[in-house]
Amino acid sequence: MLQKTKKFIDSIYFTNALKVTVAAVIPVVLFSLLGEFRIGFTIALGAFFTYPSDIPSSLKHKVNGVLFTAFLVSFINLAINIIFPYNWIFYPFLALLIFMLSMISVYGHRATMTSFSGLISISLAFSNINEGWAMVEHAGLILAGGLFYLLISLIFYYVRPNRYIELQIGECIKLTAKYLKLRGDLWTVKADRKLIIEKQLHLQVELNTIHENIREVLIRSSITTGSSNQNRKMLLVFISLVEILELALSTSFDHNKLHQKFDDHPKVLLTYQNLAYNLAANLKQLSKSLKNRKIYSSKYDLINDLASLNHAITDYESQVERNSASEGVLMLTTMLQYAEKQVEKINIISRAFTQKSLTEDLKGKDKDLEKFLAPHYYPLSTLTQNFSFSSAIFRHSLRLTITLLFGFIIGVFLPFQNVYWILLTIIVILRPSYGLTKERSFQRMIGTIIGGLIAFGILYFVHDNRITSVLAILCMLLGFSFTQINYKVSATFITMYVVFIYGILTPNISDLVQYRILDTLVGAVLAFVANHFLFPTWEFLNAPIHLKKSIAANQEYLKEIALFYNKKGTIPTAYRLARKNAFIEIGNLMASYQRMSQEPKSKQKQLPQIYKLVVLNHSLLSSLASLGTYIQSHKTTTASKAFNIVVETVESNLEIAITILDEKDLDDNFIKKDLALHFTALKDIRERELKEGEDTNTEDFKLKLQEAQLVIEQLVWLINLSENIVKATKTLKTN
Repeated sequence: MLQKTKKFIDSIYFTNALKVTVAAVIPVVLFSLLGEFRIGFTIALGAFFTYPSDIPSSLKHKVNGVLFTAFLVSFINLAINIIFPYNWIFYPFLALLIFMLSMISVYGHRATMTSFSGLISISLAFSNINEGWAMVEHAGLILAGGLFYLLISLIFYYVRPNRYIELQIGECIKLTAKYLKLRGDLWTVKADRKLIIEKQLHLQVELNTIHENIREVLIRSSITTGSSNQNRKMLLVFISLVEILELALSTSFDHNKLHQKFDDHPKVLLTYQNLAYNLAANLKQLSKSLKNRKIYSSKYDLINDLASLNHAITDYESQVERNSASEGVLMLTTMLQYAEKQVEKINIISRAFTQKSLTEDLKGKDKDLEKFLAPHYYPLSTLTQNFSFSSAIFRHSLRLTITLLFGFIIGVFLPFQNVYWILLTIIVILRPSYGLTKERSFQRMIGTIIGGLIAFGILYFVHDNRITSVLAILCMLLGFSFTQINYKVSATFITMYVVFIYGILTPNISDLVQYRILDTLVGAVLAFVANHFLFPTWEFLNAPIHLKKSIAANQEYLKEIALFYNKKGTIPTAYRLARKNAFIEIGNLMASYQRMSQEPKSKQKQLPQIYKLVVLNHSLLSSLASLGTYIQSHKTTTASKAFNIVVETVESNLEIAITILDEKDLDDNFIKKDLALHFTALKDIRERELKEGEDTNTEDFKLKLQEAQLVIEQLVWLINLSENIVKATKTLKTN
């Protein structure tokens, strides 16, 4: 329990919550002592409004983002107070303001959080409408609160400048270890491989998100402030983690075939599974060492595990007849080579934590890293292109605008105590995704009811304002801490915090609790109904778009692999970018499937077909990564004519699938194009090419034949996968 509490306190969620709590509590306490509670509370509101925009990034972008948000929320509050008395202009202005704030989400995560801050400031502006000079004073205090929050955030940053990236890298190591553990589970006899693969796909979504977070902070910080030793260390660890994931994805085994072949020799597979589990356990230990800032010392002897596997392979070879052992030995050797490469990558990470010099390990890996970042510019064209019902953000912006206006009108014309709480509930709950809105609606309602009842019960027995104040601060801290972890718990603590604050300020606390619960229920119901009936964005409409992007990304990755195989040399940046994009798009496709599975059954159109295409694209990416990894790690021969024919055929199949998804007419010659060469023919062609002027008895020739067999096996698998993708795509579009 103590360990879990320590881990929670050290988490980035708790740190962020602590920043906003400190920035809100200090002005309230300070000005309360001076007899000016209202001033302190308004400054605290400014900190609260600005806090969401403080997302992980380089210091420069952090400061710019928080400053922009602080000025924005202050301006919004002033504008609403000025225009509020004039109904004929107020309602059109409010609608336009809400809509445009929602639309800026097209510019990415930071813009989305700034949009959220602006919308929250709109809702709470109605809690205190001012006139005359008081309007300017109120807006100025909100701005002061935003600037004060920035100061607190910078203090936290300089006290522990590297802590965020350490925790993110630690979490990335942990998730990568979990991925390797799932690979080890595949070796269990009668394992539910379909379920394990689905877990891996879900994990891929999480890994994509954390990879992007790390790139944004780690690489952009290197560009803007230069590369420190700590930065280089974390960069080396991150690059190695990406390579471990690619290597794991690229090395796939036919587990059924292997189990059948080694049923009489179970020791060799058990030895490998033990090694696979120890790879994962070693990474998990590295993660704990980094998060706890302890000196890393491995509990696992991976070199000894490799030796045990090598010994098991030798035993197998000695026990089986030579002719029948060759195929099995080749399979086991491939497994051994995969494990050796993973141990090498893990050792690089270990050295990063135990040695000062990283020059050799990082050499060449930090080239052109800025190209892996999303550009930070905000062209007007991005906004205007989204003014269409085909844009999910445009539809969400319209939905949110209409729902908030409707909620405002209900709050004004019906006997509700605080219209702003209805608006706040709608803003917090209403998400572009149906599944998330539905989940948050129920969690918000449950959390509000539970929090209200608990807080009311405490206030019934506790009448000391000092105790109530301490409880309010603790609830605020915990409420913000759990926002990303457990929204129901977060809603419970935030409700308790609000009730405690009003318990200090007003005597009719029972009325307050009743109104707060009623306001929340109304807001939650409006949000849920709007998301279901008002310009709904069902995922079955977006899934083909993500599918097309994933196929196109795999197609581009294949082109880069073929180009590298033909030209040789060093791995170009374009190759690494294509690989990164393919990984991201398969994660986006899986995320689309996840959202679709949370929607009403009537809207889960062709869900099995979508999942089939997710798995096929994941298998295609695995095969491509396998081919690319082999070419990178082996001295290969000149690319054969057969290789290029197959690559062209696979590219053609993927292009057909994209054309079908675009609902375009296919050219007859395009459709009829087929591969006349099968595995045997390809192998024969390659053998004839290799034998020309070559001594067939040398070890070098045998290695070339092994290369031919391994590469051609992957090519035939690529053909089968691409053809299955075309068939599945046709089924998807015709049903």
